[in-house]
Amino acid sequence: MSTATVPYAVTGATGHIGSQVARLLAQSGTTQRLLVRDPARAPDLPGAQMVSAQYRDGAGMRSALRGVETLFLVSGSESADRVTEHLSAVRAAAAAGVARVVYLSFLGAAPDATFTFARDHWATEQAVRGSGMAFTFLRDSMYADYLPLMADPTDRTIRGPAGGGKVGAVARDDVAEVAAAVLTGPGHDGQTYQVTGPEAITLHQAADLLTGATGRPVRYQPETLPEAYASRAGFGAPGWEVDGWVTSYAAIATGELAPVTDTVPRLTGHPALSFAQLLRRRPELCAHLL
Repeated sequence: MSTATVPYAVTGATGHIGSQVARLLAQSGTTQRLLVRDPARAPDLPGAQMVSAQYRDGAGMRSALRGVETLFLVSGSESADRVTEHLSAVRAAAAAGVARVVYLSFLGAAPDATFTFARDHWATEQAVRGSGMAFTFLRDSMYADYLPLMADPTDRTIRGPAGGGKVGAVARDDVAEVAAAVLTGPGHDGQTYQVTGPEAITLHQAADLLTGATGRPVRYQPETLPEAYASRAGFGAPGWEVDGWVTSYAAIATGELAPVTDTVPRLTGHPALSFAQLLRRRPELCAHLL
């Protein structure tokens, strides 16, 4: 791996946010290094080097990050040992001499967060804080792009223990723009940004908006926690994964995902997309409900 200085490295560059951030950086004319598991799937962008690296491979990550100034660290795929993988990546970045990390975290990250995966993000944040590298944390709300996928395509029903709680869901494109602004702009070191949509809505309201977007009835059916676990028991998923599914709804019920902030307009210069606006812009998000 070349030891020439590279301003940015982007992980997860084959995913939606990582690839969009990489495209925005390329549009600005900067050079960057894209860290991916499968280089064949990485976007072909001017000024971008493709490097194969995995978080769990500390030596490989150190090599891939040598000479990098700022790392955009996208959280790894959900797994039983995701925290271990994240800590490996953080240690590798520090050992490689990376000066700054912008980490894609989650709203309400805390050791006792209701949403179990938010606890993973808190553990990763703590590791970054203790690494000696400068940092910025982007604590995203639930992705608005994900809300349509909550509806079962067989009967177009959203089921979960969210009660009447609200979620300030944010569009992934807005998250990518915030990340690009933080990566390339000054004054963000040591900051933790809550990245949300422009309003908080209930799942009843989300179902109504999906009904309007598809022209087919979509509804929300609240569940108790025991009902939620029982309704997902037949999927054969491991316990940690089912816990994540169920507690994502439970975190809505507790109000942990209700905050609405001005982070998107303040850092990007344009209003955050509402869920209704996103559905008009991205009708393919509802294809499974038609």
